[in-house]
Amino acid sequence: MRLFVNIMKIFFHYGFTVIVGLFVGAGCQTASHSQAASSALSSGQSSKPTTSIPSIEVTETMGVQDRSPEGPSSAFLSGHLLLLDQAVEQAIQKGKLPGGVIWFQHQGKPYHRAYGQRSVAPKEEVMTEDTIFDAASLTKVIATAPSIMKLVEKNQMDLNAPVAKYLPAFAAKQKENVTIRHLMTHTSGLRPGLSLREPWKGIPEAIRRACDESLISPPGTQFKYSDINFILLGEIVSRISGKPLHQFASEEIFQPLKMGHTRFLPPAEWSPDIAPTTKLKDDYLRGVVHDPTSRRMGGVAGHAGLFTCAADLARFAQMMLGQGMLDGVRLFNPDTVSLMTRIQSPKGLSAKRGLGWDIDSPYSSPRGYHFPIGSYGHTGWTGTSIWIIPQTDTFLIFLSNRNHPTEEGTVVALRRTLATIAANSVWESFSDLGQPVLNGIDVLKEQGFRRLRGLKTGLITNHTGHDRFRTSTIDLLHTTKNVQLEKLFSPEHGIRGQLDGKIEDGVDTQTGLKILSLYGEHRQPQASDLDGLDALVFDIQDIGCRFYTYISTMGLAMEAASKAGLKFIVLDRANPINGIDVEGPVLQGETDFVGFHSIPVRHGMTVGELALMFMHEKGLDLDLEIVPVSGWKRHAYFDSTGQPWTSPSPNMRNLKEAILYPGIGILEFTSLSVGRGTDTPFEVVGAPFIRDLEFAEALNALGIEGVAFTPIQFTPSASVFKNEICQGVYISVTDRSLLHSVEIGVQIARTLHALYPESWNTKNLNRLLRDEPTQRHILSGSELDVIESGWNENLNSFIERRSAFLLY
Repeated sequence: MRLFVNIMKIFFHYGFTVIVGLFVGAGCQTASHSQAASSALSSGQSSKPTTSIPSIEVTETMGVQDRSPEGPSSAFLSGHLLLLDQAVEQAIQKGKLPGGVIWFQHQGKPYHRAYGQRSVAPKEEVMTEDTIFDAASLTKVIATAPSIMKLVEKNQMDLNAPVAKYLPAFAAKQKENVTIRHLMTHTSGLRPGLSLREPWKGIPEAIRRACDESLISPPGTQFKYSDINFILLGEIVSRISGKPLHQFASEEIFQPLKMGHTRFLPPAEWSPDIAPTTKLKDDYLRGVVHDPTSRRMGGVAGHAGLFTCAADLARFAQMMLGQGMLDGVRLFNPDTVSLMTRIQSPKGLSAKRGLGWDIDSPYSSPRGYHFPIGSYGHTGWTGTSIWIIPQTDTFLIFLSNRNHPTEEGTVVALRRTLATIAANSVWESFSDLGQPVLNGIDVLKEQGFRRLRGLKTGLITNHTGHDRFRTSTIDLLHTTKNVQLEKLFSPEHGIRGQLDGKIEDGVDTQTGLKILSLYGEHRQPQASDLDGLDALVFDIQDIGCRFYTYISTMGLAMEAASKAGLKFIVLDRANPINGIDVEGPVLQGETDFVGFHSIPVRHGMTVGELALMFMHEKGLDLDLEIVPVSGWKRHAYFDSTGQPWTSPSPNMRNLKEAILYPGIGILEFTSLSVGRGTDTPFEVVGAPFIRDLEFAEALNALGIEGVAFTPIQFTPSASVFKNEICQGVYISVTDRSLLHSVEIGVQIARTLHALYPESWNTKNLNRLLRDEPTQRHILSGSELDVIESGWNENLNSFIERRSAFLLY
C-alpha cells in the first residue's frame, strides 16, 4: 500500500485594495440625484474571505437609476456590492417585486441605490432613491415604540405597569395582568389582529374592540406577533401625551431627527413620489395606508400607517447607532437605546424580542445568516425592512412595494439574501481571526500546484470547490501552466450544486471540458472514464454527516482509482460542524450510497481523514495524497475559519442548518416535512397532522440542551407535503456548544410517535438512521438514555479507530 501524506504549516499574510469613496447622502431629495458608476463595482477581486449566499444569477444590469457616485467605499470588500445589485435585479426579473431602494451603511460610509420601477400600473414610473414608501409594520419601531420610550424617559409611564392602568377598559375578560412590556414584546396573549369581518371604522371603535378581546394564552407564556399590541400602544401614547400619535411622533421623533419625508397621512403633494401598493376598487393605493385595519382607523395607528424614505430611515438608524444622538441632538439617553434593543422577552421563550424590535425570531429574515445576535430590526408587510448591527456600526435598509400591482410579490428570501451579502461585504468586522484557515486548494495554490505538474488530471468537484477568494478549483487548474486538467466529475446536485435528482453528463461552458456525472447512470467512475488520466483530484466541501453523499462519491472514486492505478489527491477542507463531536449510532452491516462506511451519523472528521480511513479499512492499494488544511483547530466551527460559506447543496444554506442536519436528516424518509421547499430547510419540521402548540410544548418540556422550539405554520413548495399547510416547530439554536444534533432528531422522533402514533409513518425511519435497535426503542417509547446507551460500545470503538487517521 502506497501512502504519501504531506502535512505542513503555512504562514500567510494577506492584504487587499478596494476602491474607495462613497457619497454620504443627507436626505431623500439629495440622495435621489447620485449617478451610477457601475464599472467600479466590477473592478478588482476581493482578497478577503467572504461567505456565500443563496445562488444569484449574474444578469445584465436592469432598472438601475441611482447610485452613490464614487463607487464602493473602502468600508466594503470589493465586488460584494455588485452582488447586492444582482440579488435585487434578479428578484425583479422573477416578478417578486417591481422595484426597491437599498441603503447600506458601515462605519459611516453608505451605499445607496434604487432599482426597477416605482409603479408598473396604471403607468410605469422609474424607482428613485427619494421614493416614499408605505412603511407598514416599521411603524411599530420607528414611531410607536420610540414614542412609548419618550414617555418612559419623561417618567410618564412604566413598562411594567398593567395596560389597564392607562386603558381601564382593557381589564375586561381577565386581561388585568397584561403589562406594557408584554405588548412591546408580543407576549401579551392577544391574537394577531382585529376582526374585519363586519364593518366598523374609527380609532375609538378600534380601541373598544381591542379592549374587548380575550386572551388566547396567559401573558408572558408565548410569543405571538400581534398588531393589536401596537394599536393599544398607539392609543396609550395619545392618552398620556394628550396628542394624537402622529403629532407626538412628529414632534418628538421625526422633527428632531430632520426626517423631513416621514409622517402619517402624507399630503397630496407627496403623491407623485410615493410608491403605490395594491389596487383597491378602481385605483391603486398611493399615499393611503395599505393595512386595512389602519385604513379603517383613518390612517393613524400604532401598528401601521407611517410613510418614509430610505434616507430618513438612515438618519434614524444612525441615531440608534449613536446611542440616541445624531448631529449633536440627543433624542434618547444611551440607557434607553440599550433597554429597547436588549432581549426583553420572558425567560424560556425561544423568540427573542427587544422593546418593539426583533432580535431572533421566526420573523428575523432581515438578519440574514451572519449578522450576529445582538443586532436588531423589523420588517413591514409591504416589503420594507431595517436591520441595525451595533457591534460593527452597520445597518441595512431595504424598501420595496412588493405588493404592487398585486399581493403576489414576496421579498422574504430576498431580505435574507441581502443581509447575508451585506455581512460578507464587511467581513472583517465580523471576524476576529489572526490568520485565516487555508483549505487544501489554498495550500496547493500557495505551492504553485507543483503536486500536479506533469499529471493528466481528472477533477471531482462542484461549486464548493474554490479557494478562499471564491476562484473555482476548475478555473485555477485549467488556467495554470503545467497543470493538465482533462476531465471533470460531478457529484450529487451537479457541478453547480443546484440540481436534485439524476444528473446527466455535460460540458463545462467555461472551460469546454467534459463533465462526467457520478450521480446518474453510475455512482462511480467507469474504467473508460479514467483512460488517459494519471490522477484524480477531489475537492468538495462536506458537512460532517454520514449520509451526506459527497464522502460516498469520494470513497467510490478511490476504489476506481485503486483499480486503475491512478494517484488520488484529496484537497482537504475543514469539517464545518467541528472535528470534535461524534454522535449517533455507528452503521453496522450492509453499506450503500447513503452509508458508505462504518461510521456514526456525526463523525467529526475531515474528508482527508476519512479518505485515510477508507483506504486503510477497505484495504485499497492506492497512491493517496492529502493536501491538508492549514491553521484549523478541531474544535472550530466553519464561521471561525475565515473561509467563505458556499451552500453545499440546494437545501444546505447556512451553518446552522448544517449543525442541525445530522439529527433532522434522519427523519427525512418519514411522513414529515423537514423544511425542504421553505426558506429554512432543517430549521423547521412539520406535517398537516401536527398541532404546533402542543408539539412545541412537548419538545420544550424535554429540556433539550442548546435549542428551543417555537410553534410555526408553513407550506412547503416542494418535497414532502408540497403545497400543504403544515404545523410544526422552528428550531432556534441557543447554545451550539451544548447542542447534540442526533439527540435532537431522536427526541423529535420520540415526541412524534408519542403524540401522533397513527399519523406519523415510520416505515422508512431506518433509511438514514441505519440502526434497528434505535428504531425499535423509539417506537417502543424508550427513554433517551436507554437509546444512547445502545450506541456506546460501537461509538467507543469508532473513536479508537479514527484516532489513527486524525491529521489535526
